[in-house]
Amino acid sequence: MLAIRPKTLPAGAVPVILGSALAAADGKFRILPALVALICALGIQVATNFINEIYDFRKGADTAERLGPTRTVAAGIISEKTMIRVSVALVCAVFLLGLYLVYLAGWPILLVGLLSLLFAWGYTGGPYPIAYSGLGDIFVFIFFGLVAVGGTYYVQAHDLFFPVLVAAVAPGAFSVNILLVNNIRDIDTDLKVGKMTLPARIGAAHARQLYVILTVLASLVPVLLFLNGYSPWAMLSLLSVPLSVGMTKKLYRSEGRELNDVLAGTGKLMTLHGLLFAAGLLIQ
Repeated sequence: MLAIRPKTLPAGAVPVILGSALAAADGKFRILPALVALICALGIQVATNFINEIYDFRKGADTAERLGPTRTVAAGIISEKTMIRVSVALVCAVFLLGLYLVYLAGWPILLVGLLSLLFAWGYTGGPYPIAYSGLGDIFVFIFFGLVAVGGTYYVQAHDLFFPVLVAAVAPGAFSVNILLVNNIRDIDTDLKVGKMTLPARIGAAHARQLYVILTVLASLVPVLLFLNGYSPWAMLSLLSVPLSVGMTKKLYRSEGRELNDVLAGTGKLMTLHGLLFAAGLLIQ
């Protein structure tokens, strides 16, 4: 469970729920493709976390000085060899399950699936790891926002419309915020091993400002969906604003290990916003 990192799983689940709600609002919801998409999304999320443990351990990023939750490979709880075997098995299982979605929706989903699995490895693996370059936030926004929501909608509707990608901005923004909090907390230890995350490059103050901007942006997305003809009940998600204000205040007051609570709270905020957004879309 430590290696799975349950507090980060909303980044995998919420976009699929939102994409399915959009499909339902357009009269194109299909339960089996939606469930398979959810399982695949969570599988890719967990595989990314497992692979991250392997490569951060190899690069020396997960030391005793680290302020975040225990990393199982670095702590010796799970051997590197075992984690590699489990990661390969999980990636293969996700690929095989995803072939059902390819059968339904064709080569675009095959391309999306292969790129998602490549991102899961390339985030911390390979010769130019994304997480070490400061580009991780962009890729997280694309894959946990645009690709996840758009792909979920496409496997059910076999089509894709601009408002769907607008809706995808919300989970994409919240997923980036989860990553920002994680990397703000780890700036000092990351710099020691040359892990140049976005907060390490721009500084904690600017990273906190970006968190605020993305939170506001995500909050405005349901309003844009309403203006594009979807149910006004989509704005139920605005009920999450008090929590977003609280998380922002806590982010500015917290340092070090205190940021672990902000990380968990941002995941809860993403979940609450996403569920209210999805539920509102279903109310005609």
